[in-house]
Order: sequence, then C-alpha cells, then structure tokens
Amino acid sequence: MAKPQTMLIRGGTVAMPETLLDADVLVHGEQIQAIGHDLPAPRGAEVVDATNLLVLPGVIDAHVHIQLDTGIYASPSNWQVESRAAAFGGVTTVVDFATQFPEQSFAEALDARLAEAAPSCIDYAFHMMVTDVLSGQEDALGDLVDLGIQSLKLYTTYRPNYYADDATVLRLLEAASRYGLTTLVHCENDALVTAQTQALIEAGDTGWRYHGASRPALAEQEAVARVLLLAEAAHAPVVIVHNSVGATTALVAEARERGQVAFCETCPQYLLLDNTLYDGSEPWRYILQPPLRDPQERQKLWALVAEGALDMIVTDHCDYTLAQKMALNDFTKTPGGLPGLETLLPLIATYGVGDGYIDWTDLARLLATGPAHIYNLWPRKGVLLPGSDADIVLYDPTPTGTLAAERLHSMAGYTPYEGMRVQGRVVSTLRRGTFLVRDGQFVGEDSAGVYLRREPLFWE
Repeated sequence: MAKPQTMLIRGGTVAMPETLLDADVLVHGEQIQAIGHDLPAPRGAEVVDATNLLVLPGVIDAHVHIQLDTGIYASPSNWQVESRAAAFGGVTTVVDFATQFPEQSFAEALDARLAEAAPSCIDYAFHMMVTDVLSGQEDALGDLVDLGIQSLKLYTTYRPNYYADDATVLRLLEAASRYGLTTLVHCENDALVTAQTQALIEAGDTGWRYHGASRPALAEQEAVARVLLLAEAAHAPVVIVHNSVGATTALVAEARERGQVAFCETCPQYLLLDNTLYDGSEPWRYILQPPLRDPQERQKLWALVAEGALDMIVTDHCDYTLAQKMALNDFTKTPGGLPGLETLLPLIATYGVGDGYIDWTDLARLLATGPAHIYNLWPRKGVLLPGSDADIVLYDPTPTGTLAAERLHSMAGYTPYEGMRVQGRVVSTLRRGTFLVRDGQFVGEDSAGVYLRREPLFWE
C-alpha cells in the first residue's frame, strides 16, 4: 500500500465557517490534518504556495443533471467530460439525480446511474426521482436508506412523466419524514402552465421568444405555497428548488420563521439573467424551467441572498448541446435546461462578492457548507476543518476576463453567460487531497470519483 501523501498549502487566506483566516492548511492523505499560522512542513511534504490566493472549500453543486435522459430528450454528454468541466470550476462534489422510470425499483434506478457516473473524476451523490410508488407502497422509500440515498425529488408539473398530484405529494412526504429523508420539490402549478402553454399554441406563438410567457411566475408561487402547507402537515423537511422569483424565497423564509424545516435554492441564471433576453437575437440560449423572469426579480433575489434567506446557490446544470437547442424554433419542442457547472463559482464570486451582496464566507456557505448540511455530507464535505476531506479550491480574485464557450469544457458547446465579465479564476482544484486542476491544467484521473453514501437525517 502506497504511503499517504502530505501537502502543506502555505500562505493563503482560508475561508473558515465564520471568518477568513490567513493560515496554512496541512493535508495528509485524503483529509485535512491541521489549519493554523506558520505550520511547519513535515518531512517529505509537498509545499504549495497560496500567497495572494483564497483557499475555499470545494464547491458542492447539489442540483445537476449530467447525462440526462428524461424519456423524451437525452443529453449526449458523459460524466468524464462534465466532471472535468466541474473541476475546472472548483466543483469537487455534485448531487445528481437517479430517475425511477415506470416499473423500475430504486436499486435498478441507482445502479444505472452509478454505471454512468463511473468515469467521474469528482465525487458524487444522488437524489432519487420518485415516479412510481403506488398508494399503500410508501414504505418502499425505506429502501433508499439501504442504498445510501438521503433525498428524493417530486414534481408538481410535467404531466404525465413526473407529475405528482397533491395526495401523492402528501403521502410521499409523510413516508419520507418517517425514514429521515429530505424531499426536493419542483414547484409549478401544472394546470396554470398547461393552460398558458395551450393558449400560446392555439395562437401560433410557439417560437423561443414565447417560452417565458408559457410558465408564469404565479404558477411557481402558488405551487410553493401549497407544497409548504403539505410539508408542514406531514412534518417533513422540504427543499424548494430553483427559486426564480423573490416571492418564492419569502414564502420559504416565512415558513421557517414559523418553525418549519424548509430550505430553498436559487441559480445564477435567475440572479444574473432576465426575460428581456427572450426578445433578443438568441432566445434559444434561455429555454429552461422555470423560465427567466422580469428584471426586477434579479434584484429581489440578490437582496434575499444578502439577507441570508437562501440556503444554497446551485446550477440545475443540464448539458443539452447547441445543436439540440437550436434544432427547432419552438419552445414546446426544445429541451429545457442550461449548462453552468464550470461557471458557478466565478459568477457568484464576481456578482455576489464583487458587487457587495455577500462576503467570501457567505460564498462558502452558499456553495459548499449549506448543501453539505442539508444533504448530510457535512462535515466530510463542504468545509475546511481538520478531519474533513481535503476538497480545496485555490482561487485568485484579481484577474479579470469574460466568459466564452470556446474556453469552457462542457459538451454543451455554449454558455448562457457568453461575454459576461468575471473577476477571478480557479487556479487549482483538489479532490480528497489530489490535484484535479493545477495551475489551470487538468492533471486528475478519470474514474477517481467515489459515490457518497448518505445516512438518514432527522431534523429536530
């Protein structure tokens, strides 16, 4: 057995849970051994100079769709390529989804995804998309515990593929609570979305520019209010995903103030982009669900981020290709979702920290510690502390540049943030003490990522 390597990351500014600390980080094997001032380098240790760099916990993108197959559309991406792209962006762990297709067991669904994820260079966990649990069979959710899955996802839209009616949502929330599982819910009122979409179809307004109008903000707000009420009745922890309007986050914050265990996330696209882009020259870039919203919603969301009302910022990364996106100028026939794994950290560093909404410790909380706590990966992941995995990002906050698809690594071949200014760059990324990216070059190994089994989490 090879002797564990020792590394001293010297002279950086370390993002601790509550403060920034000018300190060294000692790594032994896969874990952080010590953090402190002027730590001596053990004999034989590699010394990494982090002068003028921020030392951040590896980013956990807790809402991604790599190599996605919805049964209608399939992204041609693979985990080798997308996990490398993630590493270039400082992402060391993702929580993706295993879809339970009709008549499929949870174990079968997970096995299929584990086989697809095997080439990953970063670590990964899975939420289970629950689509086929009949009334009276809710205790099947207990099987997720044995599979190392601590979270499941439900949808209040996408009929008939994923849609769950209120009775189904309630009984699955109740069962999830019994087993210490956390439920994520995609909240849009299906009847409102269906009616609005049908009206646009009948008017012949199916071009990309009409996509935003097909899924009104009211559909999200109504569904969020309803799901929070059901989760409260079920005494079930719930995560409201990809908030696109301020009112959604406010509803979750109000529920939390009443003592409910409720969390929420938003994404860079809702913080940085808006629905005026649908009237621009390239509306195909912005087909996603929920769609982009009115410009004032961006400021509402940033204000809520600054207040600490958001628990996570994730990407909802979906790597459909340029060709798939541009195939038909018809929002009803264009796969929805945007790539974003590689750009998450630099965008939030630029427009969150750089514009004064948050500081670097807030960034670490939103991109790492928060997801780790909610999805029971903490303290192994999401934090720089002795005993934690040495998932570390060395970030230089000084260089400026612009984003361009030609310099990114996703198979999508485009970015919705083309031409946007960024401040800073990922210099190096370590996953469990091993460099994946060093000085801007990929040096990692494919298939070195591991599946992270998670235990149930019972919130008090």
